[in-house]
Amino acid sequence: MASKQAVHMKHGQGETSYARNSSFQKAEQNRMKPLIEEVITDLCSSTSTLLHGKIVIADLGCSSGPNALALVSTAINAIHNHCVQLQQPPPEICVLLNDLPDTDFNMVVKSLVTLRQSKNPVVVTGVAPGSFYERLFTSNSLHVVCASNSLQWLSKAPEDLTRNRIPAFDIDEHARREMLPMVREAYEKQFRKDFELFLELRAKELVSGGRMVISLVGTRSDVIASKFSLFPGIVAQILSVMVAEGVIDKAKFDCFYVPLHGPSIEQVREIIKEEGSFSIKEMRVHDPTAEMNIALSSPRKFVNNLIALFEPIIVQHFGEVMDEFVRAAELHWSLDVDGSLREERVRTSRAMLVVSLAKA
Repeated sequence: MASKQAVHMKHGQGETSYARNSSFQKAEQNRMKPLIEEVITDLCSSTSTLLHGKIVIADLGCSSGPNALALVSTAINAIHNHCVQLQQPPPEICVLLNDLPDTDFNMVVKSLVTLRQSKNPVVVTGVAPGSFYERLFTSNSLHVVCASNSLQWLSKAPEDLTRNRIPAFDIDEHARREMLPMVREAYEKQFRKDFELFLELRAKELVSGGRMVISLVGTRSDVIASKFSLFPGIVAQILSVMVAEGVIDKAKFDCFYVPLHGPSIEQVREIIKEEGSFSIKEMRVHDPTAEMNIALSSPRKFVNNLIALFEPIIVQHFGEVMDEFVRAAELHWSLDVDGSLREERVRTSRAMLVVSLAKA
């Protein structure tokens, strides 16, 4: 986010684009819908929160493609249904979408134009490029904030690793196992710092009584992780093969960090409580195994999902190596003769966290 790394998804509409490989994220957005609808009902029933008959909705980390308008569309539909049911005029609605400047905003803007031309009572739409680890909007200007599948992305690689030149994924398996606790601690520390800042900034931008619904990839509380996170771990394994083949330099590999961390539900709850700007209205945890099985169910889907998520950051760090990466990824899949990759999907420690918050 406030990072020199290209933390954005792959652009366009091609086979390996994020737009064509985001079914996992779409499923998570669908799970957020009931909480967003509850938030809208609460706000529309509160005359003190919705001042002067208007509501401002912001989606942070909206990305591009078919999912970009999913959350704000859910909110708009909930407003419409609530007003029809109570036979009252709808409030004026302002929709604001945010993501990093390298996001494919051409697609996003076209989607916003379509939204404004629909029958929904949207008055104003806008785009706010930038990191959500920085101030984006004026004080007390937002009523609803949504963020889906984005807060697991850190503002930058953990400083404790980069400063001390500690690899996130050592090629030597023994060294990797010994360093794993230190690596995980560094990622947890960076997540805490970033998430606290995110909460602090959004508290300034939300009105009194404003609401926020967020989702992120996390870790099951009952599992003690003994391996690297699933997707970053797979990417690191593939890149390590490319190191062995001489395609990429080992020194370059050792300083490659995926700024991605999946916290436990306890960590998320603890940070929210300690930061103090929000109260937790509801927190849900669910198992993403079914969606992961779909995303990794064939060699083509496996490779396409990796490219859609990680190509920008790989190319920025290593240069034009994606042809070799695809070949190594396909080989990684084909050599899974013992089923370890499929087994990892089944017993993964990943969990999806959805949290509904109210500004304290």
